[in-house]
Amino acid sequence: METIKIKKLNKWANAHSYYPIDILRIALGVFLFLKGVSFVSNSEELIDLMSPLSNFMGGMFVFHYVAAAHIMGGIMIGFGLLTRWAIWAQLPIIIGAVVINFVGDLVVSNLLTSLVVLVLCIGFLIFGGGKHSADYYFKMEK
Repeated sequence: METIKIKKLNKWANAHSYYPIDILRIALGVFLFLKGVSFVSNSEELIDLMSPLSNFMGGMFVFHYVAAAHIMGGIMIGFGLLTRWAIWAQLPIIIGAVVINFVGDLVVSNLLTSLVVLVLCIGFLIFGGGKHSADYYFKMEK
């Protein structure tokens, strides 16, 4: 029953897809890619962001996961390739970014950025990559 609703929503979104939505998806992908590159080139920034969770085991694993997921996920979301899978990989990171603002020092700009990215990711998780995406192209090629 639930999958029928999601399929209907997906069909509606594909039928009513507009370029601004595609531009928004591409902008989200570029933002995540640049954030991942920023974390790799400036690792102290990510370490500072994760400082409220300093007692958490596996800190280096989290660091590498965040950077790689943002870089690869950003590219995939930007092109609309396996969009929902890429979003699933981003969700734990983005939810963690929202939570870190409440555990550590509250930085309103970081919180707002995290919330906007979270809302966009949830939207693209539900509706997919849209009509002008690699997902749609490969689906229609069958």
